[in-house]
Formats: sequence, structure tokens, C-alpha cells
Amino acid sequence: MRARCRNSDRPARPSRGKAAAPRRVTRGLLALAVVFVAAAGTGCEVTGDPDPGPSASAGDGAAPGRDGRRATNPPPGLPASFTTGQRLDWAACPAPSGAQGDGDAPGDGWECATMKAPLDYQHPGRRTIDVAMIRKRATGPEGKRIGSLLFNFGGPGRSGVTGLPEFARDYATLGEQYDLVSFDPRGVGGTAPVLCGKDDFESVDACAELSGELLPYVGTSHTARDLDLMRYHLGDEQLHYLGVSYGTRLGGVYAHLFPKNVGRLVLEAPVDPTLDRQQAEAGQVKAVQRAFDHFAAHCAKAYDDCPTGSGPAQATQRVTRLLDRLAEKPAPTDDGGELDDGLAARAIGNHLDGGRSGWPDLAKALRQVMEENDGTALMEEAYDHGPDTQARGTRAGTGFRAASPGGNVTSAFVAITCADSDVRPGAADEEAVRKRTEAASPVFGRAWSGSVYVCYEWPFDGESATPDVGADGAAPILVVANTGDPTTPYEGAERMAAELGEGVGVLLTVREEGHGSYPFNRCATRTVDTYLLHGTTPPAGTTCS
Repeated sequence: MRARCRNSDRPARPSRGKAAAPRRVTRGLLALAVVFVAAAGTGCEVTGDPDPGPSASAGDGAAPGRDGRRATNPPPGLPASFTTGQRLDWAACPAPSGAQGDGDAPGDGWECATMKAPLDYQHPGRRTIDVAMIRKRATGPEGKRIGSLLFNFGGPGRSGVTGLPEFARDYATLGEQYDLVSFDPRGVGGTAPVLCGKDDFESVDACAELSGELLPYVGTSHTARDLDLMRYHLGDEQLHYLGVSYGTRLGGVYAHLFPKNVGRLVLEAPVDPTLDRQQAEAGQVKAVQRAFDHFAAHCAKAYDDCPTGSGPAQATQRVTRLLDRLAEKPAPTDDGGELDDGLAARAIGNHLDGGRSGWPDLAKALRQVMEENDGTALMEEAYDHGPDTQARGTRAGTGFRAASPGGNVTSAFVAITCADSDVRPGAADEEAVRKRTEAASPVFGRAWSGSVYVCYEWPFDGESATPDVGADGAAPILVVANTGDPTTPYEGAERMAAELGEGVGVLLTVREEGHGSYPFNRCATRTVDTYLLHGTTPPAGTTCS
């Protein structure tokens, strides 16, 4: 007799790498669902002439880093007011702002600072922004310290200032020899937050009215230049960095812009740098369908009462019928809400992002809505229900929890995506896009089909169709990817490693389900730690199971 569905005792995965996802659009309009409920931000600080700040210490003129250390290679082309003319004044961290999601201060051991950066690196003398940063000093002996390790947890739109304390225990081993450092990318949280209305996101017109001056300058190439300025002020000659999901795009662009400044870079769950937004969405919807099929096959074997039936084919039929039913009449939830087809599809995808640890809870949630018409459990994976989710983090229970980072995450997601991508499909493309995505995935295609319209009617052009991540001359960069990743398909990792350049991109293949493998896969975690702590990359073709 096989077991009935039960809670998994495997540790839950945090929601690194995931940001708000737009819902379907209507013809001629950009209709984005505000997936995360959060308080409005406090406004972006865009000031006039650069503040010269206090003078740096005498000597070679380099910026003071941790305990007086100095970097000797400042970013090129910047006025001295950004380099030798400013210091990072680290102090106890305040509670997160509304744009960062509110909540409690991170507590003892955490220090925060702001760094002045140009709004426009092409014209650095005009306007400035304040970049919000956070760090925790290395806990090991001083003589063993390597430097600073910077993190970006994805999105785009994820606050690193609130995210790093949430995930820091995952990196305790690294934190013995590195100062753990993160930041809010421009447009996010405490760094010139993009505002698009009273709530997180209301309309494109609201974005243009409230943040129009900022919108052209929140793209990844600008944030990559902020990263190099951070590296300099942290006192590191080279950047040591760990980026997850969207954070791999940021890391790849940094490596392209500053190949000689690449230290030890890890790109985990990488995006595909060769695909534009339409191509990437098509690839993702195939990948999430594949992950669903894997879940369905496991469910059929593991549980006598599997709600999706005897395998992938029957699971697709049953869940498609469920989504059709929810489109006609959403299922009620305990808090008075309604679960419709789009929210249900997103919730299923969030469960799948957690890999095998999310499968038992997904089976229970599907049974609840299929048999009892109760959408409560699935809704918990589709929506954040308030600021307490931020305090709970992502480990308050079993299975994967797509907890909202709160703040201005949806507005930032849209603004950064549209600053990066010059893909602007119009209403005439809608039917073809819908047919293509629904053919790629009968379960998820309908919910995903509007995502390519996130930049429809955006008031500014994007930078390019795809990012340039070629980094000839850079030190080896470790690219880590799960074969069963439903968000950033494995094929994209192969292309990321190749695009970085021969001898630069080193691919570690992890035979695992879910979005991201650190610290959930022991082999991958050990390999990443070895690289970051000792600089040793795995042999070509290394695979973790």
C-alpha cells in the first residue's frame, strides 16, 4: 500500500529569484495584476549635483574599505566625488522602508550604508541616487578573510537589503571568510524606488508621472556599474559575487563590462542571454510544463489518492479542466478571496519552483480545490497576504513558499524589465503569442501568454533584445543549473556558459528539480563553496545528482 499525501520533512526552499509576474493583457492595454500586496514606497531620491562628501584618507587616494583597506582600481570615468570623495558610513540598520516591504530591523551584526552613484553614467555630473547596502562582517579569524561577497537574489525587483538577512544562514560557511554584502538595485526598495501609484503598481501612466525621470536608468547595465563602484568602496580589487536567476544576468553583464575585475563569480539558475523576452517566455512555459509532468509522474506512483490521476497525460487533462472551471467561477478561500485560473496556474508554478519539497503540498492543495472547491491552499502560493509574510520569511512550514518580498517589487520588476528589453510586441501579435504559448503548455500557456506584453505602451525604449555577457579575459565563472528548473530552463545555462567565453564559463550540471540548488543539493553546495573559498572550479562536465 502506498502512502497518502503528507507534508514533506525536507527543508523548504526560499523564494529567491522570483518576482511579481504580470497577468494577461487586454488588447490595446497593459493590464498587470498586482500579485504582491505591499505598502507604497517613500519616493525616489534623485538629487542635483553630486555631493562631494567627506574627504578620503591620504595616501594613494583609493577608497577606504573594511577597516581601512583600500582598492586601487576605481571605476573609470567618474568624478572624484563618487570615488575618493565619499566614504561608506556603516551603521546599525533601520527597519525596512515601505518601498522595501516594511517589517523589523535585521538586528545585531547587520550594518547598513548608502552609496552615492550617478543617475546616468554617461553624464555622471548631473544627478545622483543613493544606493542602499547591507553587510555582515566575516565571522572567522581576520587572517582568513577573503573579502566581500555580494549577492543578488533575483527578480528583478528583489530587495537585497531585506533579502540577505532572510537567507544569510544558508551562507554561514561562506560568511566565515567573507563579509556578506547585498544591496537594493536601482529602482528597488531603498535605491531610488520606482513608484507606479498609491499601491505597488497601478498603471504605466502612473509610472511615467511619478518616476519618469528615473525609468531610463534602472536597467541592468546601470546596476552593473553600481556594482563596480560598490566593489571599489568595499576595498576589493576584484568582485566576488553570487547571483541567482535574474542576478545571473546582472553578473554576466558585469563580467562583460569589467572582465578584469571579475573575481569569483557564481551564476546560479541562470537566465538564457541569447533569448529575447518572447523567446524566453516560450522556453519557460515549456520548462514549467515539463516540471509539472515530473510532479504528476511522481504523484501517481507515490500516492493512492493522487489528485492528478495516473500520470502526466491525465494530470494535464484534469488540471486543464480545473483551470477552465476556475475561469468561469473562481473558488472561494478562507479569507474571503477568490482563486481564478490565472492565480491557480501561478500557484502551481510556485510549488514547482521548490522542487520535490513542494510536491506533497501541491498534491494536497490540488485535492482541496478539485474535491472541495476550496482555493485556500493554492491561494497561499499565489498571493502574499500581508506584511507578516515578510517577517515569517520563507521557512514557516513545509514545502516551498513563494513569499512576497513586499515593497515596490512589481513596479520595479516592470521598470527594470522594460529598461533592459527593447521587445515591444503589439496588439496585432496577441493571437499568435497566445496560440504559441498554449501549444507549448496546455496547463500554463494561457496564464503565461500575456507576460510578453509587460512592456506594451512603456514610455521609453529598452536597451537591447538580449544582453551581452561575453567576458573574454575574465577569470573562470561558475555557472550552476538544475536540469529540472521550471523557471530558468537548463538549456539557458549551457548557453550562458558558452556566451561568457571559452575558458571563462564553467558549467556545473545538477540533476535536481526546482529553481536553484544552493544549499539544497549537497554536491552543488560543496562545489560552490570550494570555488568561492578556494578559487577552484570543478572539472569540465561535472554533474551533481
